[in-house]
Amino acid sequence: MPNGSLSLPARLCLLAWDPARSSAAETARVHHLVRAGALTELAQRGLLTDDEGIATPADLDSRTGDAVLDGLLELVRESLPHRWRTWVRLHARVTFDAVREQLVAEGYLRAEKKRVLGVFPSVEYVLARAVAARALREEARHLLEGPLPAGEVSERDAALAALAAAAGLGGPGRTAGGVRGRDRITELTRRCASAAPGMRKIVGEVWDEVSDETARAPVSARG
Repeated sequence: MPNGSLSLPARLCLLAWDPARSSAAETARVHHLVRAGALTELAQRGLLTDDEGIATPADLDSRTGDAVLDGLLELVRESLPHRWRTWVRLHARVTFDAVREQLVAEGYLRAEKKRVLGVFPSVEYVLARAVAARALREEARHLLEGPLPAGEVSERDAALAALAAAAGLGGPGRTAGGVRGRDRITELTRRCASAAPGMRKIVGEVWDEVSDETARAPVSARG
């Protein structure tokens, strides 16, 4: 998988950028997608577990070494208990902003200062490595449409493709239609939920929330 050193939320955030326009839609759907990726990665690492539908830290001390993932883990620890679907939405912009800054630091995005109406300072984030974003979209499309059995796809890559499809992002959202496409998404969702007991419920709730947000979004905002 290209950009394999990036976390799952970082790869999903990069996937949201349109290589043709070097920009990304600043929508709640993208924020929720990135948060969903962070929740899924923490669950796959065994740092968040399911307790009767509640996202629950496995312990009070574990860290990943990734500032974004550790920040979310700390937020869950310090907050009132919430269900997975609630965590997809709750303060999701915080996770998105942190991931975007990571991508700037890694050279995938570039922050350009500008002035709105020639007066108010603002920052626009544009793709600095369009080739990497294009390759990531192509690989996600291949995972959704290609011949590789779902059982041979890594759990991490399966999560990327399944969540991208739930969000209807670019190529994956448009090309995974029909009965075969839905079956493939189901297979990949099951694959990324195979890591540990309880993962199927976790992935199901997270996937459903992103999918519902996509269904509610106007067609023009779906990328």
